[in-house]
Amino acid sequence: MNDVELLKTLREKTGAGVMDFKKALAEAKGDFDRALKILEKRGHEIAAKKADRQAKEGVVASYIHAGGKIGVLVELNCETDFVARCDDFKSLARDIAMQVAATNPSYLSREEVPQDQIKDKKQNGPLEAFYRTHCLLEQPFIKDESRTIRDCVTQVIAKVGENIVVRRFSRFQLGN
Repeated sequence: MNDVELLKTLREKTGAGVMDFKKALAEAKGDFDRALKILEKRGHEIAAKKADRQAKEGVVASYIHAGGKIGVLVELNCETDFVARCDDFKSLARDIAMQVAATNPSYLSREEVPQDQIKDKKQNGPLEAFYRTHCLLEQPFIKDESRTIRDCVTQVIAKVGENIVVRRFSRFQLGN
């Protein structure tokens, strides 16, 4: 694979800028997998720096599953209305809504799980498996199970340069 193809593939996978790719590839001495890990690490660092910023803008995204028997609303917040209108942000909101429709999580994050349930899980089975099943941000992404929903959010934060927060979600299903 030549450099142009490599840069294009990295761009598709991470959404980072061309200069970031070049730096990561140089640092990784041309090793594609190592460059991906470097870019992912930088994305997490960027997201951590932005985590304290207030996210008051955003969208309420909806998803109605084929047949109209399952519907989801997701509130996804960002810092500015400019980012709220960008395709990457709207695509993330839709992907999260589809994730909720497909997996029916009980909680947004592990911090929302009641303490009594955590105590029960510690006694009855692996807690991390419970989080991966029941907490939206911990779940493997339905379109790429090597990433979590939290990873998807972090990737868009790194790309758009703003804090992004999944505020809440609601899932509706006929007959339940």
